[in-house]
Amino acid sequence: MKKNVLFAALMLVAAISCKQTPSSPFTRRVADYAVVNIEVPDLSGITDNGKEVLNLYRFAADEVDAIYWEQYFGDRQALLDSISDPVQRTFAEINYGPWDRMDGKSFVEGYADALPGAGFYPADMSVEEFDAWDNPDKNSPYTLVRRDADGSLQTVWYHDAYKTHIDKIANYLTAAADITIKPSVKNYLLSKADALRTDRYYESGLAWLDMDDSKMDLVIGPNEAADDQLLGIKRSYEAFVLLKSEARTNELMEYVSRLGEFQQDLPGDPAYKAFQPGTGSNIFSCDALYYAGKANAGIKVIALNLPFDADVQRDRGTRTILLENIIKAKYNHIVNPAGVVLLTSEYAEHLSSEAFFWNIVFREVAHGLGVKETVDSHVSVEEALGNAAPTFEEIKANAAGVLLVSKLQQHFDIHQIFTREDALTTYFASLLRSERFGEGSSLGRANIIIYNYLQEAGAFQRKASGQYSLDLDKMEAALSDLTALVLKTQATGDRAFAEEFENRYARRSANYDADKMSLGLEKIPADIRFNFSR
Repeated sequence: MKKNVLFAALMLVAAISCKQTPSSPFTRRVADYAVVNIEVPDLSGITDNGKEVLNLYRFAADEVDAIYWEQYFGDRQALLDSISDPVQRTFAEINYGPWDRMDGKSFVEGYADALPGAGFYPADMSVEEFDAWDNPDKNSPYTLVRRDADGSLQTVWYHDAYKTHIDKIANYLTAAADITIKPSVKNYLLSKADALRTDRYYESGLAWLDMDDSKMDLVIGPNEAADDQLLGIKRSYEAFVLLKSEARTNELMEYVSRLGEFQQDLPGDPAYKAFQPGTGSNIFSCDALYYAGKANAGIKVIALNLPFDADVQRDRGTRTILLENIIKAKYNHIVNPAGVVLLTSEYAEHLSSEAFFWNIVFREVAHGLGVKETVDSHVSVEEALGNAAPTFEEIKANAAGVLLVSKLQQHFDIHQIFTREDALTTYFASLLRSERFGEGSSLGRANIIIYNYLQEAGAFQRKASGQYSLDLDKMEAALSDLTALVLKTQATGDRAFAEEFENRYARRSANYDADKMSLGLEKIPADIRFNFSR
């Protein structure tokens, strides 16, 4: 009788075990992206019309998401339907395709590793073939390159390639323009709808900068060229739906009148700082309500500096947007915990959420400073440096931004309680966690380059314990030298040097792998992903 009971119990355990879902090999990789809930914001100060405008913004953003899937990968649904493991499917949705954004490697059977040209160019097109091709539209950020029936190259404008989605977006923006009560918002939305239908963005860039009296903001369109790692030209669609924080924005706007001063404070030859940002710049602090397209793929941005159009930057300026709720989430989930693990206690005491915020403020300000075209041939930096341009731009912004913060805080010129030491230490902690973005993106390569450059300068020591001690004076001097070097490279358009420098410094070290392991053992995520409230 006991044997029968024991046998039945064993059979029951076996049956239960058979029904349990086996663990997925992608569980750890998905866990590297901590889930952050984007809650429904307090809309008490927004009219019913305003709330409807927000809904239309989100509908437009969803269409952008569909465009980006097609632009970067192809058929989203076919890919997801081909993956049986639900955790692996989630990882594909995080990465907007079958390639890990950290290193570009395929994680779905049947797909080769990511191409450097993403979906912008034919897979078999070489840089030499592109350079030899005589086509006036090929260097536009807003054309795809395709092969004709006879195998020759041809361009297809974005507004033609994605016409169905573009028409829907334009209709949503026009509907929002019809019900908004603010003339500046109406002008921007109608201008942006026209820009999306024509791929001419100058006027909509000006209209966006003029729209400074709205509590809501919509960033939408093909903005950054980071996905184009073949030539660094083609821009990816993305969208952000934002709600402005008035108090913090008023504090940030105090610094707008000083952009010319900040430009001259950059290190290096004065000839490489002749560009003067327009006087219509502004700085906003916002809470993000929704991300779509490139913005939502892989590593999430925590601040913006737009438009990228050099003509708009010259004539009017830029808007820097701090995504305050996302900055807080990244600091709390990642930067502070990573710093506690990887810094000696002497330096971990200097970790500061306020320093992190202001480092991000001036990183984005720095994007609008520096060099926009070469000093001799007067071509854009993007065209001159090719696929090295996005990486050099990220180096410039990251290094120059913390230099500006350090200088301001030495003179107690930021009205928050943190020190130069806090700014530099928190910057280094953020650099360590950001190295995990890997070589698969321009931002990841920029962080690896900065780390290796600082190591070469003796700015830190990694102890046997795996923790870092810092030499902040050497760090600041090295960041100054690196910023000057980048500005010179951008101003002279020295593509050969840029490529050689990137190849030399964008190499993961043994420290990188050890740090990654230390953070992994402590289950500190590499980045975040969103759960958006409906």
